[in-house]
Amino acid sequence: MAQTQGTNTKGSGQIPSETTKMGGWHAAIFITCVEFAERFSFQGLSANLITYLTKELNQSIVEATKNVNTWTGVSAFFPLLGGFLADSYVGRFNTIVISSFIFLFGMVMLTLSVSVMKHEALFFISLYVLSAGDGGHKPCVQTFAVDQFDEETEDQRNAKSSFFNWWYLVIVIACTSSVFIIVYLQDHYGWTLGIGVLPGLWAIAIVIFFLGLKRYKRESPRGSPFKSVAQVIVAAIRKWRVKDTSNSEKYWHDHDINLRSNGSLISATLEHTNQFRFLDKAMIVDEHDASTNIRDPWRLCSLNQVEEVKLILRLIPVWLSCLMFVVVQSQLFTFFVKQGSTMNRSLGHFQIPPASLGGVVGVVILFAVLFYDRVFVPIARNFTGHSSGITVLQRIGIGLFCSTLCMVVSALVEGKRVNNASINNNDNNTVEGSSRMSIWWLLPQYALLGIGDAFTGVGLQELFYTQMPESMRSVGAAAYISVVGIGNFVTIAIIDVVMAITSKTRGKWLAGNNLNKAHLDYFYWVLAGLCALNLCVYVCHSRSFVYKKVHV
Repeated sequence: MAQTQGTNTKGSGQIPSETTKMGGWHAAIFITCVEFAERFSFQGLSANLITYLTKELNQSIVEATKNVNTWTGVSAFFPLLGGFLADSYVGRFNTIVISSFIFLFGMVMLTLSVSVMKHEALFFISLYVLSAGDGGHKPCVQTFAVDQFDEETEDQRNAKSSFFNWWYLVIVIACTSSVFIIVYLQDHYGWTLGIGVLPGLWAIAIVIFFLGLKRYKRESPRGSPFKSVAQVIVAAIRKWRVKDTSNSEKYWHDHDINLRSNGSLISATLEHTNQFRFLDKAMIVDEHDASTNIRDPWRLCSLNQVEEVKLILRLIPVWLSCLMFVVVQSQLFTFFVKQGSTMNRSLGHFQIPPASLGGVVGVVILFAVLFYDRVFVPIARNFTGHSSGITVLQRIGIGLFCSTLCMVVSALVEGKRVNNASINNNDNNTVEGSSRMSIWWLLPQYALLGIGDAFTGVGLQELFYTQMPESMRSVGAAAYISVVGIGNFVTIAIIDVVMAITSKTRGKWLAGNNLNKAHLDYFYWVLAGLCALNLCVYVCHSRSFVYKKVHV
């Protein structure tokens, strides 16, 4: 029979097999710089976007919230296309380069739209050009950085696992510093300067990225991974009459061992698992297969192909279970910001920009990830014997619980804020500065949001990298990002449903521009209930989750 898959693709610029763990770190540092610039730019824009829409473009709070969520959601779908093109045709390195220049072009357009050519249509066009560039960047940069580490030794595997925490720290530092610096510039010196500094930063990052060119380990794309997935599904359907799938002697194994030019495996042999047994029919050698010397890839697939499809199917319930996590996260730069704008923001003679409080989330994540990596994991490892202290799914579950708790605290604080505004006869005031209650009351919900992100955010990135087939790791990163996209659209749907139901009552939950006449706390209670229900479903699924098993 003819063999499938796995022609050896020798990439350019690869480093020799004696590459050390530190060599991987050295290459990753240059890649990290461009990630820092992207996160700094994107977060600096999105953190205060609702303020620009409501103040400069005169949109209502709900309309602006929907526009922010729509843009964020669409931005999270572009990585699916970018990841697919990178894995299948273009390659991760080339995708990063192309998308970086598209992102830079969009940032220049955006600067012009808020300064020289003040035009609403150009502003929104620029936003989505940025999204397109970001769509090629996000699924590839982290994956490309992690690819710089080999997996031949335990030290390097541990370094790769630890890298996810440190990579996330860089993201947090970029996002946090951006919120404090860019939002301050926007609120005190105008949008021209607040956005205009971002293209310059991005251009510097691109230059630094190219300085590390000779250090990078690269591979050429290996064709569409979705073709292999489709072959397994079609083959299983064509053999639907096969009853016995337990006889391993009838399984077809592709014994080709595919090596990179440095001698490491391109794809390891996966162990057979008992989940989704109907797919096993695709690798059963029946009478028709045995009677021909030419294998039909749409009728007979290898065990590795079948198990790779199972890996993807196992991740779908986890993906769905994390949508409510994103719904909670989406409040950070929408309703949380508008809450803060109604409160006492005085710090001496300084007025705290409401969007800047989002930087607290970054600070919390920074300390939480450091504590997790340096304190929690070593202690937990002594009790569980697990190399990471706890499993990735357990880490994600803790973050989901924190998100639920965040909504409970947010509802309680918002109830107190509205009551405080009512007592002080501020019901008829405008939304800005309408309560004597200090903005620091919002700190607990911001802190819980950060802790949840430190657990679920990092956990999801590691899960989608380690559990996806190697040929689909960019797509896996995009799938993780797409959770953000769908989650933001789920947020819009929940808002629409809540407004449709409560519009028939006296006290609208989400009304106009005056939060003191609304019941945002009721909306938060709804989210808390949905999060609790979602957490129960997640726990039930995680108990039956089967991690990837590889033949050593």
